[in-house]
Formats: sequence, structure tokens, C-alpha cells
Amino acid sequence: MWEMFWPVLLVVLSNTFYNICTKSTPSNVNAFGTLMLTYLTAAILTGIIFLFLVKPENAIIELSKVNWTSIVLGIAIVGLELGYIFMYRAGWKVSSGALVANICLAIALIFVGAILYGENITIKQVAGILICCAGLFLINMG
Repeated sequence: MWEMFWPVLLVVLSNTFYNICTKSTPSNVNAFGTLMLTYLTAAILTGIIFLFLVKPENAIIELSKVNWTSIVLGIAIVGLELGYIFMYRAGWKVSSGALVANICLAIALIFVGAILYGENITIKQVAGILICCAGLFLINMG
């Protein structure tokens, strides 16, 4: 049971700090400069953990297993980070900006799941999409 929940807790905790840090990024700093330092920190940390978990002599073997997804994920992460930085700079509140983005993401992923992975779209999901759209309307009214 714990193995189902700890990743969710990690995502929630990390995403909380992520949004706090992104919202707190100074508006006068170049977005790419701050992201460069962010990714340098991430690269060093993941490199240390990678070498700790994999014997150094096996590092090349493990890296040879990587495919195109790592490159596209890197591009997606840059877009995600820039989107949040500019979203907060545009005036979104931390309490509503991430919520709106994540609701839109959840709706988009329902269709991605159906189109790319053959997942079924259920009546409950359609109802959820409609409720989410109503929620987006209410959030953006105030």
C-alpha cells in the first residue's frame, strides 16, 4: 500500500515547493538564467544519485538504454518551467494558477489516454470534465 502512496506524496510535496519557488522567483531575473541554475542543480543531484545507485562501471551501460523520451522530456520540462514562471509574472495567484493549469492538464490527459493508449473515456470522466470546466469558470470569475 505504501508503494502506491509515497510517489503521490513526493509529487505533492515537490510540487508545493516547486510552485512556492517559481512564484518567488524575482521578476527582474532572466527566466533562462534562473532555469540554467535550476537544471545545473538538478543535473548535479541526479548525477550523484545515479552514480550512487549504479556501479560506476555500469553507468555507460545504463545510459545506453535511454531513448528519445529523455530528450523530449527535457524539452517539455523547459516549457513547463517557463510556462509557470511567465504565468506567475503575468499575475496569476499561486492558489489559482497551478489549479487552473492542472485542471486543464487533467482534461487534456483524458484525451491523450484515449488517443495514444486506448483508454476508455467513461461517462464519469465526461461528467468530471464538465464539472472541471464549471470550476474553471467559477475560479476565473473572481
